[in-house]
Amino acid sequence: MGTVSLVGAAFGILPSRHLVYSCTRNDNASNWRLLQHRPVIFSGTCAGKRKFLYNGPRGNKSKIVVLANADDSDDYADDEDALSSDGTELVEARKALSEARSGQHATQKERDHLVEELAQSKAKQEEDVANILREKDSAVGELQDAKSVLHQKLKESVEEKFALESKLVLAKQDALELAVQVEKLAEIAFQQATSHILDNAQRRVSAAETSAADAAFKIEEQIRTATEGTISSIIEQSKDAISRALDVAQKAGDHAARAVQVFTDGVGAVDEIASIKSDNIRLEGTVNDLESQLLLRKSEFEMLKVELEQVQKQAQASELRANELEKALFEFQESNKKQTVQKEDEINSFMEKLKEEAEERKEAASKVFKAELESIKSAIEAAEEAARSRDNAYKRRCEALERSLIASEAASKTWRQRAEIAESLILKEDEDEDAIYVNNGGRIDILIDDDSQKWKLLSDGPRREIPQWMARRIKTILPKFPPRRADVLEAPISKFKHLDLPKPDEVWSIAQEKPKVGDTLIEHVIEKETIEKKRKALERVLQRKTSQWQKTPVEKKLESGTGTGREIVFQGFNWESWRRKWYQELAPKAADLSKSGITAVWFPPPTQSVAPQGYMPSDLYNLNSAYGSVEDLKFCIEEMHSQDLLALGDVVLNHRCAEKQSPNGIWNIFGGKLAWGPEAIVCDDPHFEGRGNPSSGDIFHAAPNVDHSQEFVRKDIREWLNWLKSDIGFDGWRLDFVRGFSGTYVKEYIESSNPAFSIGEYWDSLAYEHGSLCYNQDAHRQRIINWINATGGTSSAFDVTTKGILHSALHNEYWRLIDPHGRPTGVMGWWPSRAVTFLENHDTGSTQGHWPFPRDKLAQGHAYILTHPGTPVVFYDHFYDFGMHDIITELIEARRRAGIHCRSTVKIFHANNEGYAALIGDTLVMKLGHLDWNPSKENNLEGSWQKFVDKGCDYQVWIRQ
Repeated sequence: MGTVSLVGAAFGILPSRHLVYSCTRNDNASNWRLLQHRPVIFSGTCAGKRKFLYNGPRGNKSKIVVLANADDSDDYADDEDALSSDGTELVEARKALSEARSGQHATQKERDHLVEELAQSKAKQEEDVANILREKDSAVGELQDAKSVLHQKLKESVEEKFALESKLVLAKQDALELAVQVEKLAEIAFQQATSHILDNAQRRVSAAETSAADAAFKIEEQIRTATEGTISSIIEQSKDAISRALDVAQKAGDHAARAVQVFTDGVGAVDEIASIKSDNIRLEGTVNDLESQLLLRKSEFEMLKVELEQVQKQAQASELRANELEKALFEFQESNKKQTVQKEDEINSFMEKLKEEAEERKEAASKVFKAELESIKSAIEAAEEAARSRDNAYKRRCEALERSLIASEAASKTWRQRAEIAESLILKEDEDEDAIYVNNGGRIDILIDDDSQKWKLLSDGPRREIPQWMARRIKTILPKFPPRRADVLEAPISKFKHLDLPKPDEVWSIAQEKPKVGDTLIEHVIEKETIEKKRKALERVLQRKTSQWQKTPVEKKLESGTGTGREIVFQGFNWESWRRKWYQELAPKAADLSKSGITAVWFPPPTQSVAPQGYMPSDLYNLNSAYGSVEDLKFCIEEMHSQDLLALGDVVLNHRCAEKQSPNGIWNIFGGKLAWGPEAIVCDDPHFEGRGNPSSGDIFHAAPNVDHSQEFVRKDIREWLNWLKSDIGFDGWRLDFVRGFSGTYVKEYIESSNPAFSIGEYWDSLAYEHGSLCYNQDAHRQRIINWINATGGTSSAFDVTTKGILHSALHNEYWRLIDPHGRPTGVMGWWPSRAVTFLENHDTGSTQGHWPFPRDKLAQGHAYILTHPGTPVVFYDHFYDFGMHDIITELIEARRRAGIHCRSTVKIFHANNEGYAALIGDTLVMKLGHLDWNPSKENNLEGSWQKFVDKGCDYQVWIRQ
């Protein structure tokens, strides 16, 4: 391979004119010929776009070198005189050529080293760029993760805030309930203490009055008896003495008359006189005796007087004592009144102290709660600030990485520029190809073709071993370049500017360097850790305090007809559920149902049945049905219990399908454990020849109707229900077709099995007139009420009346939702605690569609039943298949927050064609329809109300703050 050296250009001795040399080298490379050619024109003003032309065939293998002066722009001309014919110039040229060759070898080594460094630097730069991009992507990913974690924490903080607010509301309610209970207890204690004291005082006064009256009566009785006895004895004695004296006087008169007669007659006058004298003496003695007795009686009378005076004195003393007792009683009453007033004052003061203490505790609790809320807010703000700081740090880091990337790209551009310059020095042709060198202001540019493979090598880097032909071509680069002068024309269009950029190693170290103490990033990290520690400490303190504020769990009082009074039932199947292993599909939904606010799940009929839906039962103790095996049923019930959900079994007690035929071909012989015969079937069932008593209800013609008047039948049913409850795990019942037998039997079954909740399906037709629903449906709901009364109130019943009225009322006939007495229509308005409200079930909806609820009014219907008293039932299809999961969950949450239960009161404000508005309980207000109304427009509705649900013209719900 031949090499041409420009001696004049190397030593700067070329003339100012343009010279053209044609050099032909023989095999010995020693003979040079000067050939004169036609002018060859080169444009040396633009280094980026150099073009050349030359004349003459390429077959002569000659190399043409054009030496151009940058300061001279005239046309090229032939100048043969410029070369001396003297051979001295040739010798000098050969000498310069040998020197140039020796310098070329040194330059070639330096060029090889430069190219190798260039390739390594390019590869390293590309690797650095890739690493920086990966680091940037990872930083962006970390930033997104941090943002998602922050949003999650903020969401949790908001949820904690709502939970704390609900706990504060509960605490306030507990405080109010405690204050009310304390007032009631104080009033009861005061009444008991006062009544006890008054009763004692009254008893003492009455006892004193009784004793005083008894003493006075006894004294008066003694005086009366003593006086009457003494006087009567004196009178009797006086009468006796007088009568005796009269007898003696009469006798004396008789003697005197006889004496006079004798005297006159002259017969024994002296004797008569003597006898008279003796009689007078005796009479005088008798008179003396009478006088002495009279004196004795007088003395006794005096003594009685003295005793009477003493008795009177005693009576007076007793009277004085009675007066003293009355006075003492009066004083006692006065003192008792004073003590009572004092105790009332003490109790009032005690109550005031309790109220003050309750207020203080409430204020303290609210202050603590507010402080903790503030601390939580500050923690959240600090967390947000930390997140923002971290975001800023990530942004700064990303910016640094971007700057590093830009610097790397700039460096790569610089190296690419150098590579372009180096590439321009590489000749593409082989040994016999021409190389054209252009001198541009003291700098030599090597022209190469556009399809050079060196650009690909320098762009892609040394990915593989350099081939030999490439190594040979690299060696063709000229030696060290002289420094290039700044070209004024090139400066404005130059794409590369000098930047004070870090080296690639420094860029890599910035991207990978860990934070150090004192750096901004590490300060934010430390601040974040400190805030996180404070937040966790606040959470622990708050958890300890809220655990103290939690209400003491009260044992739930279950009532067979209403459960806890706050039940929300979920019908966990539809008419087509039997087609799948339903128990296995229903069990995983327990957690979601409990989280949504459901409290009880209504299971399909569990027994073996002639019809797959379960409503034609045969063997009651065989629970392997189309819905699944008995093991699947037990597992599903356990899943419900693990989420605190009641399991309600759908039991069919009205009828039962026989397994065998009688000798005359009638299906009335039952099988299984309860092997009944025709005596268990009512006699007025026309198809099954029952030998029991007449039915106590309507006849279900598709299967034998069970005679519940038979003792053995009731005994077997009671045992079966208790077996379902104890062995299988059911908590309550849904009773199918209860119109077929009397409610008194239902009462017996419920009292025996003691369910937590029970619902009776008393289905009856509403009243219609000319195809339209009548406004007055009192007869319909009265029939349902009568059945509930027959059960003794032990069971609830489906409020079919409310369902039927809602079908028409929600079509701008909201006036149907209020009865003439201002109460809700349906069973809800008369006996809300026993009303089970619903919109659809497996009979009315699903694939049967006997009485489907208007699809476009489902949201309004749920808003009505879930905010009103009674026990609402949510249908499976609505909750999971109709896309109403979130709507129903939101309404259940409103019901829970407002504390609505089955006995809540309803005050209806408006019910007309435009809409419906009502206050339920004391804490919830709801509106249906286009009615322009809100709580602030109601004069009799006080308090602050917060809108909880807003569905526009469909419904709106407010909750008292």
